[in-house]
Amino acid sequence: MAREISGLGNLVGAFHFLDNLHFMSVKIDLHCHSFFSGDGVSSPEQLIEAARKKGLNAFVMTDHNTCDAITYLLDKGLMREDGLPVNDFLVVPGVEITTTEGHLLCIGAVLPNLKGRPALEVCHLIHEAGGLAIPPHPYDLFRAGIRENVLNTLPIDAIEVFNAASTLKRYNQSAFDYAIKRGLAMTAASDAHHYAAIGRAYTILKTDDFSVRGILDQIPKQNDLNQEYISVRDNLRKTWNNWLRLRKRKSVKDMLSSSDKEE
Repeated sequence: MAREISGLGNLVGAFHFLDNLHFMSVKIDLHCHSFFSGDGVSSPEQLIEAARKKGLNAFVMTDHNTCDAITYLLDKGLMREDGLPVNDFLVVPGVEITTTEGHLLCIGAVLPNLKGRPALEVCHLIHEAGGLAIPPHPYDLFRAGIRENVLNTLPIDAIEVFNAASTLKRYNQSAFDYAIKRGLAMTAASDAHHYAAIGRAYTILKTDDFSVRGILDQIPKQNDLNQEYISVRDNLRKTWNNWLRLRKRKSVKDMLSSSDKEE
């Protein structure tokens, strides 16, 4: 009998091994900004090129309070309406919404400008649109994160426990501790505002469905995290570009024109 049970265990293990052969590891940066954000400086094409070079399979476009980059990418043929990858690379729709209580990521859905709406209402709207609600940098006191007293009231799907641009490392640790306490899925992301910073941190998903739907199904589960902070140089670049953008008040139209000339 002991031999039969042992043999059965080996057989089950073999089935698990064969089953895992159908899964792929998707390296995805869940928090990225293009120049469609007020403080982003890179074109969507630059982000895709840099992400590919760094070995990413996907990223989520999470510009501030706008999904204009999604429309742009669809028009350019760099995204598909059915949520499948283009040339083996996947851009997932999303947006970083400035709620009344702080920033909230919508992953996997296109939304209108919801800036200034309550976080609880925005969570419901994200879910109605088929997306996931994930608060970024919630404990970073120098950034507009949703704080714990509000987090406790929100039906979020996961929480960003590692933000590569975090002001202080202990803020990420606090987010990790909160995820453990509440039993939430965890994500890591670069929060890149320049193509050089994309992929500095990312989430690794195991899925047999390399599509927007497959990504959304896997994020709320247990995943691996790649954690590396943005360099001082990248942080200084972000600050400098923000200052220049505000000073010159360069429009998205101007940025698109410059991007077309570079091509």
